Amino acid sequence: MLRPPHNRYNRLYVYYFDRKELPPIDDPDLIGTWIEDDNALLFFHRDRRDLVREICARTGASLVYEADLDYRDWEAGVEITSFSTRTLTVRPVWEEGGERQGSREIILDPSVIFGSGFHATTRLCLETLELVLLESGRRIRSMLDLGTGTGLLAIAAARLGVEQVVAIDNNPFACEVARQNVRLNGCEDRVRVQQMDLMAGLPDTGCDLVVTNLYKGLLVRLFEDPVFWRGSMYMVSGFIAGMEADLLAALPAGTVQMLHRGSREQWRLWLLQHSGAGLER
Repeated sequence: MLRPPHNRYNRLYVYYFDRKELPPIDDPDLIGTWIEDDNALLFFHRDRRDLVREICARTGASLVYEADLDYRDWEAGVEITSFSTRTLTVRPVWEEGGERQGSREIILDPSVIFGSGFHATTRLCLETLELVLLESGRRIRSMLDLGTGTGLLAIAAARLGVEQVVAIDNNPFACEVARQNVRLNGCEDRVRVQQMDLMAGLPDTGCDLVVTNLYKGLLVRLFEDPVFWRGSMYMVSGFIAGMEADLLAALPAGTVQMLHRGSREQWRLWLLQHSGAGLER
């Protein structure tokens, strides 16, 4: 995340260690610590090989690899700038305000976490949230965002009128970034961020809308778990056209209705209704 003296991301210096247990690091150049399985990745704004050597000497950890790249290369070559959907304006925290008249602004520090809004699946979800919350005539009071990343979709839902949003991610750093973004947008009374490993268990899905922008393998596991189907409506994305057959086969027979199919580039989105519960209209 951004902290003084840094006010935007330019270069990323990434250090990958052979263990996840590292001492706390209080350094103004630190962007964050990403835990991946049994390894830790440290992200810095500038070259900190001196600090890395000190960490290795103090803990016995080994550096597996290091990388130095432009921030836009981390974002697949895309420069993060403001963009607007029909009713939302998403502005990176380093840009001056310029909210479009009649739109709802979201201020975002994407850090190095998925969910800047520039990936096709995230944009699909934003556009479908607008469709469901503003045009469908359905009353959505509560939402669960599984794999929240930066928290963008959870914050967007709050901006669009959802009263209670629970945003979940397995990555502690993603949760830290999401909480910061919730604070930046003054949504603490509507959005609660929680760390949870969906492979180990599921939260209470008994809400009006469940959003899952996740990879195919995890979606299949969720579909096959009866606990997942306690909600009313489901927005599912994170997969391409060639994966649809496997995902359709994993849906529970006879209890799920396809309400809407969306697409952007090669990516797909489904809006599903589960017959176990009806939404207030």
